[in-house]
Amino acid sequence: MPHWKRNLYILWFGLFFNHMSYTLSVPFFPLFLQNDLGIQSGLEVWSGISISISFLISGLCAPFWGSLADRYGSKLMLIRSGVGLAIAHLANYFVYDPYTFIAVRMFQGLMAGFNPASITLVGTNTPEKHVGYALGVISTSTAAGGILGPLVGGVLSHWIGLRGCFIASGIITLLSAVMVIWVKEARGPRIVVRTSILGDLKKAASTPGLMRIYGLILLVSTSVLIIEPVLTLYVVQIGGDVSSATLSAGIVFSAIGVATVIMGPRWGRIGGKIGYEKTLFIGLLGGGIGSLLQLTAVNLIYFGSLRFVYGLFFAAVYPALNALIIKYADRDFRGRAVSLSQTANQFGIVLGPLLGGFLGGWTGIPFVFLLTGIVLLGAAWTVRVSERNQANKPGLGMAAADAGAKNITK
Repeated sequence: MPHWKRNLYILWFGLFFNHMSYTLSVPFFPLFLQNDLGIQSGLEVWSGISISISFLISGLCAPFWGSLADRYGSKLMLIRSGVGLAIAHLANYFVYDPYTFIAVRMFQGLMAGFNPASITLVGTNTPEKHVGYALGVISTSTAAGGILGPLVGGVLSHWIGLRGCFIASGIITLLSAVMVIWVKEARGPRIVVRTSILGDLKKAASTPGLMRIYGLILLVSTSVLIIEPVLTLYVVQIGGDVSSATLSAGIVFSAIGVATVIMGPRWGRIGGKIGYEKTLFIGLLGGGIGSLLQLTAVNLIYFGSLRFVYGLFFAAVYPALNALIIKYADRDFRGRAVSLSQTANQFGIVLGPLLGGFLGGWTGIPFVFLLTGIVLLGAAWTVRVSERNQANKPGLGMAAADAGAKNITK
């Protein structure tokens, strides 16, 4: 078996277990804060902060870890992140007040980086003609983990309690780190260049299209994560039983993951044929419409079905963005380019839950869905306008990059 395929399979399972361990407990933070840590007022705000703080730290550290990946390889960063995240999950078991919980979440953000290191390794160690397919496949790993994580967490929370879920998360994350030992990373000559965040930003700014993609990633991740801290509460509002809220929310969370597993590889191939810019537009348009339709949810079955359809379209977004980044960036800059995209993504994840927590408690949860839909439709319109503008300038910007991206699968 070619090394790139072997790596793809190993990293798929590594990311699957890593994301499964994360989603096994995170969706139920509001209930943990309320039932175990004694938060009775401002629950939405505490939920938003507990989710966001980890991603804030992760976003700030991502360029540093990306620089080390370019110097010493992504495999080392994968092992470092896997072991560190396992320790963070286990530490949550011993938390008994919200402030210590926030501190542990900050440490978890410091240890993050498993996902961008995996994308960088796949993008750099896969033949160009297979990059689009490989990134489409790897995108399904986190989605598949997102399917089982909330479901397993919902069941385990009834069996061993929410604290027991943290132990399970730690063990599963450690397993993902062990699997990476069998990854074969290409060891070509590396140019060790001392870089800074400012220098990386200047390099990204001088690369056509990269900064615009980073802006889209920030916007998209904010709009998607804005609903996370209040989704469990919304499930209860539309008729879910409070006693089984974790299981019901787990099923709803998993609907998008199922859709992504189904469509992720297909969107990768479609992007290679019609261009990743067009694929991105379709994904954002479908995601925006799907978010607006969720305002009409009247029961859990209907709501879960809408989330599934939303996921079928939105599965196109991140593979297209990642493929464009890999295509735009020079080979010796890819680790840092992906890490900068991770920083944009993490900052969006910081803003999303914070906004969701505040808006959910202030204006009501349905308004959050309305805002998400409007933002995604606005992003789709921006991509469409950009595509049309660049079509009139052959050889420049996004049009040129998109044309090159089509060659990935040829």
